[in-house]
Amino acid sequence: MAAPRKRPTREAGTKRPPLRFGEDVLLWAAWLYYEEGLTQGEIADILGASRPTVNNYLADARASGVVNISIAGPRLRAVTTARALEEHFGLGSCYVIPSERGERSLYDSLGSMAAQALPSYVFSGDVVGISWGRTMLALANATPDSSYSDVTVVQATGGTTAAITYTPEACATRLADRLKANFIPLSAPAIVSSGQARQILETEPVIAEQLAHHTRMNRVFLGVSSLRQNSTIHTSGFFEPGLQSSYAAGVGSILGRIIDAQGDEVDGPLKDRTIGMGLDQLRQVSTRVLVAGGYDKIPAILAAMRGGYVSELITDLDTAEGILRADGVEMDTLRPAKTPKAKSNDDSTEATRSRIKKFINAPDTIVTQAMEGAFAAHPDLIAPIDGSLRAVRSVSEKPAGKVGIVIGGGAGHEPSFIGFAGQGLADAVAVGNIFASPPPDRILTCTQDVDRGAGVLYIYGNYTGDVMNFDMASELARLDGIEVRTVVTTDDIASAPLDSRRTRRGTGGNIFTFKVAGAASARMMPLPEVTRLAQKANDACLTVGVALESCAMPDTMRPSFTIPDDEIEFGVGVHGEPGMTRLPLAPADRIVDRICDKIFDEMHLTTGQRVAVLVNSLGATPQMELFVLNRRLNERLAARGAVVVKTLVGNYCTSLDMVGASITIMALDTELEDLLADPCHGFGWQQTRA
Repeated sequence: MAAPRKRPTREAGTKRPPLRFGEDVLLWAAWLYYEEGLTQGEIADILGASRPTVNNYLADARASGVVNISIAGPRLRAVTTARALEEHFGLGSCYVIPSERGERSLYDSLGSMAAQALPSYVFSGDVVGISWGRTMLALANATPDSSYSDVTVVQATGGTTAAITYTPEACATRLADRLKANFIPLSAPAIVSSGQARQILETEPVIAEQLAHHTRMNRVFLGVSSLRQNSTIHTSGFFEPGLQSSYAAGVGSILGRIIDAQGDEVDGPLKDRTIGMGLDQLRQVSTRVLVAGGYDKIPAILAAMRGGYVSELITDLDTAEGILRADGVEMDTLRPAKTPKAKSNDDSTEATRSRIKKFINAPDTIVTQAMEGAFAAHPDLIAPIDGSLRAVRSVSEKPAGKVGIVIGGGAGHEPSFIGFAGQGLADAVAVGNIFASPPPDRILTCTQDVDRGAGVLYIYGNYTGDVMNFDMASELARLDGIEVRTVVTTDDIASAPLDSRRTRRGTGGNIFTFKVAGAASARMMPLPEVTRLAQKANDACLTVGVALESCAMPDTMRPSFTIPDDEIEFGVGVHGEPGMTRLPLAPADRIVDRICDKIFDEMHLTTGQRVAVLVNSLGATPQMELFVLNRRLNERLAARGAVVVKTLVGNYCTSLDMVGASITIMALDTELEDLLADPCHGFGWQQTRA
């Protein structure tokens, strides 16, 4: 093992660590001890500290959470130099490890760090590319066996000489094995004899299919190579003898492409002979993790960042400082990363909202006045039945022999339920107070209004008050000679396990069930068939809701419950109640992943399965954020091979002003898809037949 680099010994009584280590001295000591295997004495020499001080550093690192089996990745990002790289180059993240090592090579150390950071970059449903080289193989080898869902690992370049162990095939297959991922090879050499040969190979169906996966990548792990004689670009067989003069402007290689100091691809004889991911394709990948270190690679790393090929960087300290110096950063201007001080209660000036402002006149009139406003807005679609503002009919034609569709529930879910009364949807809606079931007599009024001699179907959510009141109304209707059947919606997967499906709540999936039933009724199908199809639609839907902030009832004007700033409610319903569990706040993609994992555990989607999706605001979540959720939802469904044929994004089934969203996935067959495509016209959903 090389002798450790000596550092000046601190004077007795000095508490401040050497400037180079800033306030990250616990981190450095922990890395050198746990990851590099140095002794406390060797670490003391490097840090300029005594052995007892190093011992205290290690104890403090364990106590403060820096060390927990492995060094916590977020603490590594706090290294001053890493922060400087992030800010200077606009990186999403940067991990910098100490350059001092034990017996491990720099490749292995960087690979180990990249494997620790991998869970912050790779998630279920991702398409992950990987290049090749010693560092990439070290990353793959250090990655622990994982249990991701629907991850695909793609070989980013063609094959190289088998004389090396770190071939593109070896790196990609090893990573795929560790992630338990689907593996997409590239069954062609990286360098072929001519541009014509490349064109011929790339049009071969198998290779063309494999190359198409490069456009699907949303994560990629990369190394870079210098152009020195012992570099990967030479040992892998990419860089043929005699080409140096053609690439005099080159400073390094990424994905086998030679780049100049500004990151532009050098136009040399290999450019048209290379099979694999191109640099323009690389720039389109959302997360591009460069893992590289060593003085000889500084020009190549800098060029890769200048060229826009890197969004995240993992390197060592000496290389990191060299990159900054090479790009003109004065190292003396860098300040140690500061640990934010906790704000005392006395210093806090942040106000907590305890009263929510609303556009209302009085709590006891809000539902009535809202209904009056809805009738004024949509007189061509809905009207009160016999003057009752809460018994609503669709003004569309209802011919004799048509099955009547009656839906309903409490107010506060707008546009549910009144927005789904109309042609091809429901025929009547019974509306209750906020989050309260409509009474039986109101439901009966709706039933009598829509009866055309073929019977009536009730569709409502699985809530105690709704079940009781709709059941009472159905008995009263039968006394009037009206045949009534019922479908109770139960799509909320978070509210009960699969073996208790019939006890689940009805939430966002209601919308698809209303649509299918309305389409079947509009086709003049008989009551048993309309009922069967509505039940089938309900059974095909699974929903999960998440809340960031609770709603506020008009009578209290206060949040119905409190969610801490750093947490979310997972598995919320639509009546202002808390979720089934509370989770840490996470980025939007991770929340969608959690929802998808929950749904996919029960909905076993196969390649080619056609689905409809609803990304529904629970009241206060804007369309922009819903589109962000829909983007990740589509990525996860594509990773499963599912085909999205219908997407609804917006306010469909809300919970007053709750900040949150629900996602519904409906598995389709030909029958359901055809009914879903039928025209409809309510103010909550309007479409023409495609």
